Order: sequence, then structure tokens, then C-alpha cells
Amino acid sequence: MHPSDDKQHPKDQVVKSMAYRQGKPVGEVTSDNISQMLAEPETFIWLGLWQPEDDYLRHIQREFGLHDLAIEDALTAHQRPKIEQYGDTFFIVVQTAQKIRERIEYGETHIFYGKNFLITVRHGASSSYADVRHHAEQCPEQLALGPGYGLYCVLDFVVDNYLSIVTEFSSQFDEIESRMFKTEFDQKAVRQVYHLRRHLLSLRNAAVPMQDICGQLRHHDGLLPEELHAYMRDVQDHANQAITMTDDMREMLTNATHVNLALVSVRQNEVVQRLAGWGAILAIPTVIFSLYGMNFKDMPELDSTLGYPLTIGVTVLGCLWLYLKLRRSGWL
Repeated sequence: MHPSDDKQHPKDQVVKSMAYRQGKPVGEVTSDNISQMLAEPETFIWLGLWQPEDDYLRHIQREFGLHDLAIEDALTAHQRPKIEQYGDTFFIVVQTAQKIRERIEYGETHIFYGKNFLITVRHGASSSYADVRHHAEQCPEQLALGPGYGLYCVLDFVVDNYLSIVTEFSSQFDEIESRMFKTEFDQKAVRQVYHLRRHLLSLRNAAVPMQDICGQLRHHDGLLPEELHAYMRDVQDHANQAITMTDDMREMLTNATHVNLALVSVRQNEVVQRLAGWGAILAIPTVIFSLYGMNFKDMPELDSTLGYPLTIGVTVLGCLWLYLKLRRSGWL
């Protein structure tokens, strides 16, 4: 759901708000019954928001008892990926990425995670979490563990988007790499290498904090059920895989650029060698023929009948001898 530029109605800011008990949805949650749902045992609320306005998010803060600093970050957006703890609530910021019209667009998801609630606040380019919620509802045994499973599903969805984009970059990488292994300088290929390296770096910067986020969630006692530690480790492994793939491709692109520059340099040296070789060959007739343009009183061979053909013959033989010698040495 994408809001308009006009002032949003609270309903437009809430993508989905549902209460769950023992892994099953028990009904929609409204602004009026949040406190009632939170008071019910074995019940948690999963609330999804899209770029909420200040007044509505302040209302959510009062209902769920969220910290002021976390609310300010969620309103401002443009935060670095991080995880912070305020009492028994975690505030998590992750960077999202998706491909839109052959371009990579980045956004943010701010997550409030407590023992009986999960709130996601999306900013900028971010895919809907409707499929994530649907997938979680298909696993009632895991969802019965509480909002931690919903948190895992959201983080796993974000990291999987990283991997899908990196996989798409792999096909571009193969094409660019084949173009770089040529002796001609390809300016377009060099520009593509630069842009691809920049995107890979942005993805890496988004994936690296995810390792720390999952690590802190796994090692925190009490808030995240022990049964979900393996799930968080899986997200951590996927994030590490994305980091490794981006690092490998960036390194190989750098090496391909260096190889291309080396091939172009070798090619240029070969051209210079050829020009120097032909210059040496042409120097022989240039020297000999220039002698006949000098104003000598007694010029050798001028009165001889064989003077001209002998001079031509010596010139041709000299040029041929130098040509063969340069050819054997690889200069021509």
C-alpha cells in the first residue's frame, strides 16, 4: 500500500494489524482494543505500518509502552542498520533492497519487538510483508512460540531479497567479465564495472549489520525462545552468504579490470614495437637515398653503369635482412 502525498488517514498507515493466540489469528486489532488484546494471556499483536505520521505513531507508543528515542528514529528514518534494547523491548533497523525497473532501490524497516508484540514500520522502497505474514500463518506450531517467529520471517525475507539481487548480479558479472578479457579498451564495460561494484558495496553494507542483529537476538536470554535460535542462525548464515558473494564478485571485478588494463598495455607495447621495427627498416633506404641528395663533388658510383642497381640491391637486401631479424625476435 502506497499512501498519497496528502495527509494520511490512520487506516492508510496500517497495512495489517492482527492478534494471534497459540499460533492462530484471533481477529483484527484496532486502535480501541489494543490494550485489551495485550492483556489477554498467550496473545501477541503483529502490527504492520507504512510511513506513519507523528500523531499515530505517538498513539502506538503509548499503547505499547515504546521508548521515546526509538520512536524518534522510527519517525525520522534514514537510520543505520542496528539493534538497540530499551528495557524488555528491542528496536531493530534493517535496510531493505528491491529491484525496480532495472534499478536497485533501498528502503528501511524499523521493528519493535517485545514479548507480546511485533511492530514493523516500513519507509521507502520495501516489498510488502503480506507474503511473510501468510507464510508465518501456515506454520502455527512455530507461530505459537510468539512474535519471535514473525521477527524471524521478516528478517529472513529481507536477507533473501539480498541474495536474489546478488544472484541477478552474477549473470551481469559473467557478461562483463567476458568483455573485460579483451585487448581493446571498452569504456562502457569499465563504467558497468564501477556501477556494479557500487551496488555490491551497498548490498554488503546492508547485510553486514544483519549478522550482529541475529547474533544479539540469539544470545539474549529470555526474550527470544530457545527454539528460534536455530532459525536466527539460519538468517545469519544467509547474510554471511550474501556478504561472501558480494566480496568475491567485487574482488573478481577488480582483478578483471587489472587484467584488462594489462592486456591493453601489452597490446599497446606490441603496436609500439611494430612501429619501431618498421621505422628501423625504413631508416636504411632513408640514409642511403639521402646521400644522393648531398652536394658532393666526387660522388661514388655516379659514373658507374651498375651504380644505381647496386645501390637499390643493397638497400633491398638490407631492409630484408633487418625485417627477418625483427620478425624472428617477435617485433613484427
